[in-house]
Amino acid sequence: MVNLIKNEWMKIFRRPGTIVMIAILVFSLAVVAIVIKSQQNSMDVQQDHNWQQVLQEENNALKQQMAKSQIKAEKQYFKKEIAINDYRIKHDIPPKEKYTVWSFVKDSSQLIMLAGVFIIIVAAGIVASEFNWGTIKLLLIRPINRTKILLAKYVTVLLFAFLMLAIMFIFSSVLGAILFGMPDKAVPYLNYFNGHVTEQNMVAHLLVYYGLSSIDMIMLVTMAFMISAVFRNSSLAIGLSLFLLFTGGQFTALLAMKFDWAKYVLFANTDLMQYFEGTPLVEGMTIPFSIIMLVIYFALFQFLAFYVFKKRDVAA
Repeated sequence: MVNLIKNEWMKIFRRPGTIVMIAILVFSLAVVAIVIKSQQNSMDVQQDHNWQQVLQEENNALKQQMAKSQIKAEKQYFKKEIAINDYRIKHDIPPKEKYTVWSFVKDSSQLIMLAGVFIIIVAAGIVASEFNWGTIKLLLIRPINRTKILLAKYVTVLLFAFLMLAIMFIFSSVLGAILFGMPDKAVPYLNYFNGHVTEQNMVAHLLVYYGLSSIDMIMLVTMAFMISAVFRNSSLAIGLSLFLLFTGGQFTALLAMKFDWAKYVLFANTDLMQYFEGTPLVEGMTIPFSIIMLVIYFALFQFLAFYVFKKRDVAA
């Protein structure tokens, strides 16, 4: 199994396109850093000495808006902001902070979608290209179970995904430290969950944020891998997966405005950050529900990929 993964890994990095994709990702991070650095003077604001009073006045205004609002999502948002402001006042944590390396790491995490595009391209071609080039026969004549061959390909795709995310996190951390510096003191991240505010280590929060933000990408990568194995068509896998990557969330949000059954759609459940930094897309959704739906979709994609691949006749 390990040798199969090594073989697939070498195949990926023998393609010039792989190095180009990594270079584009690194270059994009550098461009974002330069743009933010050029605007840093306007982003670094002076802390108001009366910030406690300002937050208290803000809370009074939020309470009035919450009393008037009839939308549950708005009420939840107001409740969250009030709780965080109260926590800041009580524990003397100012709201305005200097832009530092961790600020840049979080801002640059928006490029996870770009990394997702590259990973989808790799996932879509890792099986289909074997059929297109005719090299699949060389794989299948070996005394190795087809399940192991396909599993090795999928594990390789996941390893490539983790590599891209690791490059993003490490490079943005190094670049951010050089351009924006480290914080003068450890500033916690204030997390609001189930009506309570807790302090989290900023690095730990960013790692969790990266992980949760990558779920959407991983599910689409798995779907692209399935399409590649079932239809042997990398163009179809890339096209459909990228279309859903950029539009799936928006279409699901529109459906959720009118239909409760939208909560069963894949893209209603891929954003687990909605339970920590927002409100669920459909009322009544919970973290266990979303995890169960993700597991069901993941199992379905994997079943189709492995079942069809094992049954497919490649003699032609």
